[in-house]
Amino acid sequence: MTAPLIAQPLTAAAFAPYGDVLAVDGTPDRMINAGLCGRFHDRARLEFLDGRAGISLFDAEARHLPYSLDLMERHPMGSQAFIPLDGVPMLLCVATDEAGRPARPCAFLSQPGQGVNLLRNVWHGVLAPIGRAGRYAVIDRIGPGDNLEEFHFDQPLTVEGPRP
Repeated sequence: MTAPLIAQPLTAAAFAPYGDVLAVDGTPDRMINAGLCGRFHDRARLEFLDGRAGISLFDAEARHLPYSLDLMERHPMGSQAFIPLDGVPMLLCVATDEAGRPARPCAFLSQPGQGVNLLRNVWHGVLAPIGRAGRYAVIDRIGPGDNLEEFHFDQPLTVEGPRP
């Protein structure tokens, strides 16, 4: 039996190899709208090989910990950003690539209000709001070609919540 993955808190530094954490934190890069709005500028490394960026809305069912990770996917032609509309935390399972399959999976648990941008070609689990259903704005590539690869684990991995 494989040891369970322990979901770590989502931080920009830990998540950087897989993508960007999208959050309003710290000091804004600049103030706009007559000083009434802080702009946190250019927070995601969006990339699309061809086609265009599109915004879709996702309505995802609740998932719970411990979680069974049996499927990972990646998008070779474009990045994919998830921005929570309800503030529901999400479980983010990501992995490096080894010979066309996910290797060394790890898990992160977002805080309410944190979104992410997954870099192009990064293996990741499906959208998994934790505790209750969640709605998300998703920015990803719209265009021709096959932009989805899936990998099904022979034996699912168990993901547990953070440990004290």
